[in-house]
Amino acid sequence: MLHGGIATMLLDSASGATGSMTVDPLGLAPFLSVSLNVQFVAPGRPGRVTAMGRITGGGKSLKFISSELRHEDGTLIATSSGVFKRVSEEKLT
Repeated sequence: MLHGGIATMLLDSASGATGSMTVDPLGLAPFLSVSLNVQFVAPGRPGRVTAMGRITGGGKSLKFISSELRHEDGTLIATSSGVFKRVSEEKLT
């Protein structure tokens, strides 16, 4: 079974990467999780899973992002919605 903590990490990572790709085509601009709500829909069975994010709103520094985690057979395992903040260039050095 897929542990809920791992499912949450995958959703969080997909959301952050989605935010990053809105400002950098390579997805290298870091985004931090401000909040993340996860809803578990079905058990995670053995096999591959895919997490995909989608921007639902926000502005220059904050993005609202929803994500889905699906089993390779298409079964929805979990969803998330969260707020993600872009890390400024000054704070990276």
